[in-house]
Amino acid sequence: MSTPDTKVTLEKLVALCKRRGFVYQSAEIYGGLNGVYDFGHLGSLLKQNLRSAWLRSLETVTPEIIMLEGALLGPQEVWEASGHVANFNDPMVDCLNCKKRYRTDEIDLEKACPSCGKKSWTAIRQFNMMFKTNLGAAAELATTAYLRPETAQAIFVNFKNVISTTRVKIPFGIAQIGKAFRNEITPKQFLFRMREFEQMEVEFFCKGQDALHWFKTWCDARLAFYASIGINPDKVHLRAHEKDELSHYSSDTSDVEYQFPFGWKELEGIAYRGNFDLTQHTKHSGKDLAVFDEETKSSYIPHVVECSVGVDRLFLTTLFDAYHEDVMEDETRIVLRFSPKIAPIKAAFMPLTKKQTEPMMKLYNAIRANGIMVQFDESGSIGKRYRRQDEIGTPLCLTYDFDTEQDNCVTVRNRDTTKQERINIDQLENYLLQYIK
Repeated sequence: MSTPDTKVTLEKLVALCKRRGFVYQSAEIYGGLNGVYDFGHLGSLLKQNLRSAWLRSLETVTPEIIMLEGALLGPQEVWEASGHVANFNDPMVDCLNCKKRYRTDEIDLEKACPSCGKKSWTAIRQFNMMFKTNLGAAAELATTAYLRPETAQAIFVNFKNVISTTRVKIPFGIAQIGKAFRNEITPKQFLFRMREFEQMEVEFFCKGQDALHWFKTWCDARLAFYASIGINPDKVHLRAHEKDELSHYSSDTSDVEYQFPFGWKELEGIAYRGNFDLTQHTKHSGKDLAVFDEETKSSYIPHVVECSVGVDRLFLTTLFDAYHEDVMEDETRIVLRFSPKIAPIKAAFMPLTKKQTEPMMKLYNAIRANGIMVQFDESGSIGKRYRRQDEIGTPLCLTYDFDTEQDNCVTVRNRDTTKQERINIDQLENYLLQYIK
């Protein structure tokens, strides 16, 4: 008998996400929209937990974090000042035979097209990835605007608003979670590269002489974050950019990379942006974005350390990292070993028979009312229910059985070890809270 292949693959993960309602192809009944996805109940819960964990992690570096929610549309002037109109391009080529389009960094132009086998390429062209639109009812009077390709610029253009309304002092950070849009030439690898995605970003403002210290501090903190949400540290590392990789605004950048099945890829970018952004917006807007230093009695433009991670890419990472296949005696068990901190469902409540449904439902409602995300599961055999919960990453399964009326205890089964123990109902909420933490 051959040994089953238990390695996680992109194909296995996509199938699981569809089967269990984590992710759906957007507008699937109409053929779908490439590079755009919808998130189901479990996916929404997992993303919500990742956002919350990210926000908590910022406070380990500094309590001075100000929140912002910027608009999705921005005027052309913002993107000219930031350099996106001139620099936000990918080089691309088309196959003249099959018309398939490629980014040049992903294809060997000395070889034939991998799609049709012909070697017939167009010249390399620059492709701006921003979505352009017009604001206004009359075409001849319309104003050009863009869907934002990143979340950072809303932070920079609101810098003085934040300073004046919150009275925060340098150093401090402005954090934002929100959607961004890029007209990717070749969206691929499921959620890894998308056209509509969500970013979690903090721009940390400091004095120039302190910037490298803060850059190192943030690099260390970001690595610690991934360990804190249960991602295998052996699959995460920090890689410094070579000089020819640096963005036009950066003098020092490091990527947190994760070892996906398709190689080491960027998970988060940490960049020392200097004072490029505030300087550019000062020049283009004519507004002074400098701050006054009471110690030196002079004004200066703060420098910035940026930390930016895609929520969707982090979502994909946690799925890859949590996915396991355990070969049992008569079956292969698929289990998502999420950290309890980020698991979408913390515990499943399972009456052993229909007769135990009512008392178990009372217990379930009491726990749910205290803000713990739980699920009631009474359909199918207890074994099938365990497998169903394993596959969505639920850490604990609670069974109300025939002995519960006598000992006031439920059986708690652990997802990872499959071991069971009896827990008194009066201690259950405490037990769950401690386990989640």
